[in-house]
Amino acid sequence: MSEYFAIDLFSGCGGLSEGLRKAGFNVIAAFDNDLDSIETYKLNHPDTVVYSQDIREVDTDDVKKLLNGRTIHLLAGCPPCQGFSSLRRLNRKRSKKDKRNGLILEYLRFVKDLKPLTIMMENVPGLINYHLFKTVFKELDKLGYKPKVKIVKIQEYGVPQRRKRLVLVGSLLEDLEIAKPTLEKVSVKDVIGHLGKVSESKDPVHRIVASHTPEVMQRIMATPKNGGSRKDVAHFKLSCHKKKGVGFNDIYGRLRWNDYSSTITGGCLNPSKGRFLHPDENRAITAREAALLQTFPEDYKFPEKISKTSISLLIGNALPPKFSYIQSANIVNHLKTAKT
Repeated sequence: MSEYFAIDLFSGCGGLSEGLRKAGFNVIAAFDNDLDSIETYKLNHPDTVVYSQDIREVDTDDVKKLLNGRTIHLLAGCPPCQGFSSLRRLNRKRSKKDKRNGLILEYLRFVKDLKPLTIMMENVPGLINYHLFKTVFKELDKLGYKPKVKIVKIQEYGVPQRRKRLVLVGSLLEDLEIAKPTLEKVSVKDVIGHLGKVSESKDPVHRIVASHTPEVMQRIMATPKNGGSRKDVAHFKLSCHKKKGVGFNDIYGRLRWNDYSSTITGGCLNPSKGRFLHPDENRAITAREAALLQTFPEDYKFPEKISKTSISLLIGNALPPKFSYIQSANIVNHLKTAKT
């Protein structure tokens, strides 16, 4: 069992914990109140105690009892701040009002009460301009964590996906820097090219795929292989996109084999939500393909009776485990070498 103990706040289906565990952390506790997320998390992290309630109702004294005097080496988390994502803002500068935006204060409460040696937070880039984030940053500095924050491109960390993320780290020991990019390039083909036909797969997660009307299937079949977009099939132009400046260019687009995928979002199984068509086959990507593009292990489990909508949200909202691993391994190295 690892000598380094971590807590995962707003754990979702376990992407952050997967990276933490592979980096060498023993994830003692995780917190989420979404039932599908909790069920998925427990399937893959059975040794972690999961608090399945609104985090605002969690008494940190109860968490201290669970810790039983053990040091928390890392408090990590991804507070839901959907109001600050570019999609929710519809590319406007101002954020959408969302009651979840205030959950970042719960992260600060846990830091104050549990006093972990190091901290890590991941979120959407838009959070950096939010007044509550600026408040939290100042408070963390006052607490002695010397926080660092940076917006990074996760494709520069070996994740086969274009996506920007805000990362914050801090330490009570010595200055802790954000992990540098590995510059390893991983393509769509590298992670999903080996998968067989959906109809022949024994993996139930690979068989979770969208079904389409005949009209949509005609559009998909007409879209050129390996990177084609809706602009290539103008005669199928949707009525809602006929007006100039309306709509997203990537919808009904195909992924490219030798490139990164587009950002895997909560709509990743629906080609009307983005560039989520398979490079060659006339279908959207499957749930397993989406999970692999998020760098989940191929044997990562999901509930058997989960809906397409739910599994799409679980996968799209997760922190890619490989990115989590690189950031977490950097913190393990810091804990090993820092003067205590």
